Amino acid sequence: MNNSLDLFRLDERVAIVTGGSKGLGKAMAAALAGAGARVVVVSRHLDEAQAAAGEIQAASGRDCHAVCADVSNTANAERVVEETLARCGRIDILVNNAGINLRGPIEEIEADDMRHVWETNLLGPWLMCRAVARPMKARGWGRVINIGSLMSVVGLGDRTPYATSKGALAALTRTLALEWATSGITVNTVSPGPFVTEMNMAIYDDPARYQWFASRVPMGRWGKPDELAGVVVFFASEASSFVTGAMLMVDGGWTAQ
Repeated sequence: MNNSLDLFRLDERVAIVTGGSKGLGKAMAAALAGAGARVVVVSRHLDEAQAAAGEIQAASGRDCHAVCADVSNTANAERVVEETLARCGRIDILVNNAGINLRGPIEEIEADDMRHVWETNLLGPWLMCRAVARPMKARGWGRVINIGSLMSVVGLGDRTPYATSKGALAALTRTLALEWATSGITVNTVSPGPFVTEMNMAIYDDPARYQWFASRVPMGRWGKPDELAGVVVFFASEASSFVTGAMLMVDGGWTAQ
């Protein structure tokens, strides 16, 4: 009998992680490499992507490559896939993590700001999914993991650009899961609650604002990036072979209330 833990191994798999140079993206890229995958770290900043890739490769012993790209640009998204295929020969896993946030009352947010958030948080994942479709379908196997948010399902004031983009990303997950259901490709969403990352440091460093969020988490604290490791490995592996179109909340119990 095979060891059930073998289902979680990612040996020989190739994973692309957008926004993989820091925060949750870097933690998930490291987790995939730790499970055996070769990882391509994508960032708009080449120096940050190279630094993260080097650190992950040194820690895991797995090949890790850096690609500089803005995946909300069609040509860039396609180039990420082309470079990955040229370097690694295959693509098995896509983690759509790249994202930005913009906070403020709706009357103070410009339409161009709204478009920028949507292009990064929704158009980018859509373009990356479109770009990996052919190589994944040709192999008859693939794992797409979209990184949503607590705000994929609940609202918070002053966050119309971010919340609407993450809600739409969850809809993209469900739709593609159905579209690709017989192709061997699964599509799922991981939706974190408040996590300690660079994006949230302004809130984390403000005691009152930190406590406001912590008080709404039944576990009484914010999440740590490495607490997403097991979740992303599960969705990237054979262990989740009959799971598609799902959303897993990693929020300390916030949405259970």
